Amino acid sequence: MEKIYFDNNATTPLDPAVRAAMLPYLNECFGNPSSGHHFGEEAFAGITEARGQVAALFNCPAKRIIFTSGGTEANNTAIWSAIAAFPEKKHIISSTVEHASVLAPLEFLQQRFGYRIDLLPVRRDGALDLQLLAETIGPDTALVSLMGANNESGVIWPLAEISELCRQKKVLFHCDAVQLIGKELIDLEILPVDYLAVAAHKFHGPKGIGALYVKRTAPFSPLIMGAGQEMAHRAGTENVAGIVGLGKASELAADYLKSGESAVMDLRNRLQERIMADIGEVIVNGAGQPRLPNTLNISFKNCASGAMVQELDEMGISVSAHSACHSGDLDPSHVLRAMAVPETHIHGTLRISLSRFSTDDEVDRLCEVLPAVLAKSRQGVAV
Repeated sequence: MEKIYFDNNATTPLDPAVRAAMLPYLNECFGNPSSGHHFGEEAFAGITEARGQVAALFNCPAKRIIFTSGGTEANNTAIWSAIAAFPEKKHIISSTVEHASVLAPLEFLQQRFGYRIDLLPVRRDGALDLQLLAETIGPDTALVSLMGANNESGVIWPLAEISELCRQKKVLFHCDAVQLIGKELIDLEILPVDYLAVAAHKFHGPKGIGALYVKRTAPFSPLIMGAGQEMAHRAGTENVAGIVGLGKASELAADYLKSGESAVMDLRNRLQERIMADIGEVIVNGAGQPRLPNTLNISFKNCASGAMVQELDEMGISVSAHSACHSGDLDPSHVLRAMAVPETHIHGTLRISLSRFSTDDEVDRLCEVLPAVLAKSRQGVAV
């Protein structure tokens, strides 16, 4: 059975060119980059090149890029840096639809240290009220932490407006841009973001490696302390092969975005149009708002997400019901709850996320089998 993978917002397949770039650093270039001999120098050179590749993707100086173990560490580091710089400010603003790597540390700060956390609501279409954001920022606000694009709905928020608002209000802005990287151009030369989090495995790089962009004027405090690696910003011997993979993935993403290629969006739109034409009573979550070009989050009336995901998987088609961080949770996600998806539909939601490797034939196959999968799911749902 041919396997079809439509869960790219959870993780993406490694690009063959990324694998090829990594291999020498898993074999002959195995040195510790802090060592003074030629093995160490080879490894250090690989890190240096990769830092430049990541910086080029964002049009920022290479020294502003700090390598981390992934998006979660990058988000945690940004939050820690902001509160460490302003210990007298006990207010943080975020949203109800953030990733757990932002919501969990904020909850910890609230419960353990008495921080006041304001989680801004979203509209039914996933949009954010910028006027409410402006009204919520106060003199004791240490940080605004808002994602660039939602990992479930795919809704993209206006980073230029948000970052400019934070700049005017003189408050730090952290953006979890994990889902945005490789799908939308980000120019940090003109976008006044203070912190921006990256995860390689979301754009055809390896797992276990990410990066944090820190603006020159933004305060920084190491989350992981020890020796002086990463310009004394992040202790621990570097994951050289992973860093090289992130660098190559960034280079490929930059080339892809500059080409203006729209095949993924065209494919997503064709999938959406065919489902809406073939199947009645569906809701496209985030419709009407700018969305990631690869993401379709769609809710079917009187269906069960878990049953549909399992049935499709048995047919060789991988999709998800919500974030991979909560894949074992049968309840609707906090994102769908925040978007007030109707009870008639919320339990029957699928997140279908494509990549630049997805094909027309794969989309056709999903469309062919989906009506029968829905019918079978509805048989087991009390209506």
